[in-house]
Amino acid sequence: MAKASAPWPVELRLRRADKRLDVTFDNGKRFGLPAEYLRVESPSAEVQGHGPGEKTIVAGRAHVGILDLEPVGNYAVRIKFDDLHDTGIYSWDYLYQLGVEHDRRWNDYLAALAERGLSREPPRG
Repeated sequence: MAKASAPWPVELRLRRADKRLDVTFDNGKRFGLPAEYLRVESPSAEVQGHGPGEKTIVAGRAHVGILDLEPVGNYAVRIKFDDLHDTGIYSWDYLYQLGVEHDRRWNDYLAALAERGLSREPPRG
C-alpha cells in the first residue's frame, strides 16, 4: 500500500500589515500563522537547541513582523523577520504541523513565558 503523500502548500501569502503568513495546502487546510508564533517556534538551532529539552523560550516578540520569504529548494521556506532572525528553515511539513498544532503550541508558549516571568512585550528602554 502506497504511503499517502504529505500535504503540499499550494499558496503562501505574506500579509505584512497583519504580520501573518497565510498558507493553503493541497488537502484544503488553510492556516493564518502569526509572525510572532512563527518566530518563537522557529526551527533554527538558536531556538530549538541541538537536542531534546534544549528549546529556548523567546520572549518580547509580540510586535515582530516578517520582512521576506525565501524559497529553499522545493521543500521549505526561510522566513526573514524584522528582528533580523533569519536562520529558520520551515519545511512544508513543519509549517503544516505549526498550523495543526497552533492552539496547543501557543498555550504551551504562553505557559512557559508565565512560568519564567517573561513577557510577549519587548523590554522598554
